[in-house]
Amino acid sequence: MKKQQVGRWGEDVAARHLEERGYRVIGRNFRTPYGEIDLIAQQGGLTVFVEVKARTGGGFGLPEDAVTPSKREHLLSAIQAYWQAQPDEGEWRVDVVSVRGRPGEKDVEIEHFENALTA
Repeated sequence: MKKQQVGRWGEDVAARHLEERGYRVIGRNFRTPYGEIDLIAQQGGLTVFVEVKARTGGGFGLPEDAVTPSKREHLLSAIQAYWQAQPDEGEWRVDVVSVRGRPGEKDVEIEHFENALTA
């Protein structure tokens, strides 16, 4: 399975996970000059930017470990670019959703790290 296919599958799993917990997904794959924001959701009046990391095996470590300092920096810059395109910046946070498993399997492991990054 290609990396992009795994990424898309992970984002789909993460979006369902969020929606089952009362979040409303309002954006996917928001592209900026600094990188992409995987999911943008709302929870009450809070905007939640979600970085999704998916793995189909354990060979490359835990998915959440792929959120490196460089990735954090790019993500925070992408969020700033998002807010520049919006009329009003409100309360927000950054979450990481880690997905482990394979498409079609029932036993997919999901870990949701709320407020995983700070500006």
